[in-house]
Amino acid sequence: MCPVSRVADGLRLTLKVTPKASVDRVRAVARDASGVAFLQVSVTAVPEDGKANAAVIALLAKRWKLAKSTIEVVRGATDRRKILEIRTDDAEGVEARILSDIDRSS
Repeated sequence: MCPVSRVADGLRLTLKVTPKASVDRVRAVARDASGVAFLQVSVTAVPEDGKANAAVIALLAKRWKLAKSTIEVVRGATDRRKILEIRTDDAEGVEARILSDIDRSS
């Protein structure tokens, strides 16, 4: 059950975001009804004018020690279900860091 996959220039990450939460946090990995794994993320930001997306990017960048500019919402900008791409030359290292963090969160 892994929400992370490799793409040509880095990684792709599937998320389900809960905006207007009481705290910013990475919660756990879950599966939807069709079996697709996603990472549950909560942010305190409201879902308007891209504020929740920016909060998700800031949270993940800080947590995984990445530049915010390397993370982009490529699908689902106005949906709770999102796909992010992380551009990196060290996909293996970043993936290991993310998976280690996800294991601690779950």
